[in-house]
Amino acid sequence: MITRTMAPSILRLAKHFPVITITGPRQSGKTTLAKALFPHYAYHNLENPDVLAAAQADPRTFLKLGTKDPMIIDEVQRYPELLSYMQDEVDTQKLSGRYIITG
Repeated sequence: MITRTMAPSILRLAKHFPVITITGPRQSGKTTLAKALFPHYAYHNLENPDVLAAAQADPRTFLKLGTKDPMIIDEVQRYPELLSYMQDEVDTQKLSGRYIITG
């Protein structure tokens, strides 16, 4: 993996904020970076049709799939409405580093 100068900042921010967003062009290493920095997080890729369908069918339950562990939600732009549900979860739980989203 390419050394990312933002990695320490992302780790620091995850200690203070509930949602961290990693954006960039296609194939730039967003997912690789997220998985490397947060290896214990549950991983859900919205490019997978089954995962996307589950998120769309019941967004609240989908977001609670990672209740035991925080989660990485990859390709969040595939279901932007999920962000409203995520905001509600974050406002309720107030946990730092709860979600890492990429897109």
